[in-house]
Amino acid sequence: MAKTAGILYVTMQPSADLPAAEFHDWYNNEHGPNRLRLPFIHNGFRYRARDSQGEGKGKAEWMAIYDTDDMDAFNSEAYLALRGAPIQTQRERDIRPSVDIDRRSFDLVSSREAKEFKKLEKIENYGEGNVMVSVSLRLKAGKKGEELDKWYDEEHIDLLAKVPGWLRTRRYVTAAIDKKDEVEYMALHEYAPKNGLGGKEWQASIDTPWAKDIMTNVVGEKVRREYELFYTFGGAPRDLQNFASAGFRRWDSPATQTRTFSTSNNGGAIESYITTDDGAELGYRLEGSTDPNAPLIVLSNSILTSYGIWDRFVDSFLAKNKQYRILRYNTRGRTSKAGEKLVTMDVLASDIIALLDELKVPKAAAIVGVSMGGASVLNAALTYPDRIGSFIACDTNDKNPEVNRKAWGERVAICEKENASGEEGEKIVGEELAEVTVRRWFVKESYDGGEMEKECERVKQMVVNNSLEGFRASVEALCDYNFQPHMKSGKVKGVFVVGSGDGVLPKTMKDMAARYGSDGAECVEIEGAGHLPMVEKPDQVAEVLGRLVASTL
Repeated sequence: MAKTAGILYVTMQPSADLPAAEFHDWYNNEHGPNRLRLPFIHNGFRYRARDSQGEGKGKAEWMAIYDTDDMDAFNSEAYLALRGAPIQTQRERDIRPSVDIDRRSFDLVSSREAKEFKKLEKIENYGEGNVMVSVSLRLKAGKKGEELDKWYDEEHIDLLAKVPGWLRTRRYVTAAIDKKDEVEYMALHEYAPKNGLGGKEWQASIDTPWAKDIMTNVVGEKVRREYELFYTFGGAPRDLQNFASAGFRRWDSPATQTRTFSTSNNGGAIESYITTDDGAELGYRLEGSTDPNAPLIVLSNSILTSYGIWDRFVDSFLAKNKQYRILRYNTRGRTSKAGEKLVTMDVLASDIIALLDELKVPKAAAIVGVSMGGASVLNAALTYPDRIGSFIACDTNDKNPEVNRKAWGERVAICEKENASGEEGEKIVGEELAEVTVRRWFVKESYDGGEMEKECERVKQMVVNNSLEGFRASVEALCDYNFQPHMKSGKVKGVFVVGSGDGVLPKTMKDMAARYGSDGAECVEIEGAGHLPMVEKPDQVAEVLGRLVASTL
């Protein structure tokens, strides 16, 4: 059966006693992203009314729209599940009675675009805005939609296209899935922020004899509203700006692996996940500045660890650099949901871009990675220079050592022999490999019997509990890569960082830095650190990053 394209159109008016911070956080971080994760919903936008009263009824201040190519999917189990437990949180159930919601669905009738029109959900256009004029019409008894269609198609849209700033007009009719007897016709007219609304061209579009005849003799009821773009959804919650506001309430949703909470940096954090196009789930944590346009720094882990390895580093960096946001994420292989693709360095680099896309970040201020993450960020900088402002590659190589496949195969075999299981019965890496691996990562001085040794043990537990299936998948990336032919072409400013106690890597990385770009790159050796310098010496690595981003912004 052919699919029907259309739109979900929702107006909302929160009650005066609902804190604005809670209303916006609910819609931006919970309600909207849950819908954008569905494959048939292609975008989502929130608008704020800019007219004082509107024309006719329907004075709600807020409007949201979601485009789809399959209206029938709004009756699917996947969509209906969003409206009940466990996906619908208690917070949403508490908020909804305080919001007057009018939800309508429409089938697409026609669409006409100016050559200047851009899809605002695309990352290259993100940050641009528009003005949306919605016009709802109900016809007089006995009148037919064909009369309205003819006027729109043969006159009205042609005249609107002459209005300065006009970008697109889309026309809709009450969706068939709603099975309503009364039919509503909706037109959405989009304009650039600077436009000719109210000007002579616009006035000419509504002053023709035909227009007056339609409005007098065909249309029985008209509601016209003007809105301006307020927020563009992605498939991942990212809005930190309400955390510092009165009325913000932390929340968590186990069903969607999402939670918010306060941090030691007097801010808030969001933990959630994205799903890549091949089904890999990448859990992430976003924190730092509450400014939605604050520069973003992305942190990429070593194999077998979670993004918790960056805890002390993030605290150190944000203590002196509160103007940044920090995004850290679990790389493929942390869990068994590692996707359908063979895990390669190219796939790992594309995951960084997928995160930026879902979080609506056109360009990262910096990306920082260690070990496998270091190779990932180096490859991302070489492959996607327009999306990366700078990078730091820590304790890594620009070409896999020849012994890697054999060495990683032996390590997987150790785990398979131990046959350890996690809390839910999933096979995990286990104690034996974790012990030898983490001992190799840290310098012997870190086993001091104090706080640093506790940190080493915390990292070890990350390794112990890594999915064995995910580990098998992720080692593939370390067995076959070679960036050396591309190193001289590097254009993104980078720094190579290495722990002084990380075996032969200090010399290896100095050679790498010399190969990078036309003039080489800086290589910084962190004294008293091993393979994970941001764990052992977080302040020193944070200083390197601070200098780098300050020099590139």
